[in-house]
Formats: sequence, structure tokens, C-alpha cells
Amino acid sequence: MSTDNAGASMMPARGTAMQPQKAGDNTLTHVIETLLDKGLVINADIVVSVAGVDLLGIRIRAALASLETAVRYGLELPSGTDRDTIAWQEASGQKETCPACGKRAPLQQLLDEFCPWCGWRSAQALSKESGSTEG
Repeated sequence: MSTDNAGASMMPARGTAMQPQKAGDNTLTHVIETLLDKGLVINADIVVSVAGVDLLGIRIRAALASLETAVRYGLELPSGTDRDTIAWQEASGQKETCPACGKRAPLQQLLDEFCPWCGWRSAQALSKESGSTEG
């Protein structure tokens, strides 16, 4: 009886196939940050009927998102929301993702200065800095 050694090398070692792995960024903080950045919307329609007659109908719509995400996707805010606050003005401003750390920051600050989270500087900011130091 012959054995094929080529097939054996493709099989994972015994006991290693489905082992849990822990990545460094899978923390509760990361999950909450992702949820608030991307948002979560739950829509549910519940109908209770007996013999084909609808007796009770419930509609549920819930959204969990940061103010910035709500503004970006046009989610309906509760009535009486004060849109003249500083937080509203900051959320409705144009933002972009930093290429170094992946966090969102005001677009003009990323282009003209630096990322407030990690300090990354754009080529435009670096050229402004080198132009001002030469003069």
C-alpha cells in the first residue's frame, strides 16, 4: 500500500485547524468605535394575527450612530434637535479619513496642517512648511 506524501503536507497539523485567534484590534473600544462610525439600523415589523386577522401590529425602527454618521447618511433626528450647537457644526463639516491611522478628521486640517490623532502630515502641509522655513 503506497501513501501520498504530497497530500499530507496540505493538511493542517492535528489540533490546529479551528483554534481561536486573538487579534490586537478586537477590543470593546474598537467595536464601539466601528459601530458609531458605520452606524447600526434595526427595522422590524411584528404582526400578531389569529385565523388570518391581524390583531396587533408593531413597527420598530432603531438607529445607533454617532452624530457625524447620522448627518452623513441623513438619518432622521428626534424633533427638537438643536442644530445650532458646536457639536452639530463640527459634525456637518467636511471630514476625511487619515491614511496613516484611519481615523476621521476635518478635511482642511488634514490637508493644511496635520492629523489630530497621529500627527501625520500631508504633502501639501509639508511643502507649506518647507516654503515658510526657506524665506
